[in-house]
Amino acid sequence: MHKILTLFFVIGVVVSCSNASETVQMKSINGTWNKKAKQQFDFKISDAQHAKNIIFVIRNNNDYPYSNIRLIVDFTDHQSKRQAVDTLNYVLAKPNGEWIGKGFGDTKETLFQYKINYKFPHNGDYSVSLIQAMRTDNLKGIEDIGVKLEPAKP
Repeated sequence: MHKILTLFFVIGVVVSCSNASETVQMKSINGTWNKKAKQQFDFKISDAQHAKNIIFVIRNNNDYPYSNIRLIVDFTDHQSKRQAVDTLNYVLAKPNGEWIGKGFGDTKETLFQYKINYKFPHNGDYSVSLIQAMRTDNLKGIEDIGVKLEPAKP
């Protein structure tokens, strides 16, 4: 009985601490990311008057052979058909090889800022697509990739 009460307490704390206006979409890569495999995340903005932070979530394991990751990002506003393409470089490890991400065991999760205090031009449908740009056909060691939208803090 004590274990059940503890479980309900932990669930209550997690639910009460999470932000209802925060969204996270994750896609499983299963350890190998082909350079042609675009990961697309679609979302609907219904409160464009409030600024948001767009953050990338990357989960890698010890099979990942590099200290950084390069991404080609395609940010699309479906209403106006505007498209912005960025090539980004993010650091995953310290110079000594230690992963900068958090987590237990071999898998580490790292958050990277993409757009901070971004005010969407209007309500509507948007998408963010990611392609790995590491000059290898099959990038090993990436388990999951995702996009997190959270309210910007004033």
